[in-house]
Amino acid sequence: MNYLDIAKDVFDIEAQAISQLSDKLDSQFSLAVESILSTKGRVVVCGMGKSGQIGRKIAATLASTGTPSFFMHPGEAYHGDLGMIAKEDIFVAISNSGETEEVVKLLSFLKENGNFLIGMTGDTTSSLGRAANAILNVGVEKEACPLQLAPTASTTATLAMGDALAVTLMKARDFKPEEFARFHPGGSLGRRLLARVQDEMIKDHLPLVKTSASFADIVDAISGGQQGIAIVEADKGYGIITDGDIRRGFTRYKKDVFDLTAAQMMTLNPKSIDINAKMAEAFALMEKNRITSLLVLDNGKLAGIVKK
Repeated sequence: MNYLDIAKDVFDIEAQAISQLSDKLDSQFSLAVESILSTKGRVVVCGMGKSGQIGRKIAATLASTGTPSFFMHPGEAYHGDLGMIAKEDIFVAISNSGETEEVVKLLSFLKENGNFLIGMTGDTTSSLGRAANAILNVGVEKEACPLQLAPTASTTATLAMGDALAVTLMKARDFKPEEFARFHPGGSLGRRLLARVQDEMIKDHLPLVKTSASFADIVDAISGGQQGIAIVEADKGYGIITDGDIRRGFTRYKKDVFDLTAAQMMTLNPKSIDINAKMAEAFALMEKNRITSLLVLDNGKLAGIVKK
């Protein structure tokens, strides 16, 4: 048994399933997008079993990209959670067969409630397909599962259709990186686009030395500060000495490096940034100059250090 060949077959089957979705796209997809764009309600995504797991991801992707959305378990929906659905909400029901009992039981309520129903199904003639106001065909020729039982290619196709829907909505809304960051304030993108330098800078126990500082004092400051730099308080402005400067000093001066002072080793007036700037500006400046630290200045006075 060749395990690699089995894995490659799975990739081929699932890649083909996604590729064939393009041929299934029609005006129904546009209708689904327009219904979501025009509503003042939310998108409620619902599915059972593996379809439910995919539905949770689709709902999460929509919510984080500008489309208010949440996942509803069909069993819980039938036992009270239907009260969470407003008339203006768009309901996305996922069922590969289109006959999943827990999902089909909700169709009459959705019709009576006046909800626009988007059906993601592999059978457009099914109960779900007939009831849907817009049908997104996620049918596949075969599953990657050799028994044709475990949802594999079909769930991959459904996930891809959900991504297509979310990305189309993003572009239609001209969704900006700054808006994405608002929903991800704890992530690296949020830090870049929302946080300001004053919120992220290191301001305590800065590794400061005088211009007259000896080589030993410089090394102690760099080691003690644990920032990879020493900041030199010059007569006019500031200087910086990095741990890279120390290594280059050994290469250039050999043993004479021990006789150098901070004034002789420093880079005067290094790259800096204003305390009120955004972290996005700080990162851009560091990336442009291929450096990892910036001095933070407040009206020309040292306020801290910001690092990648």
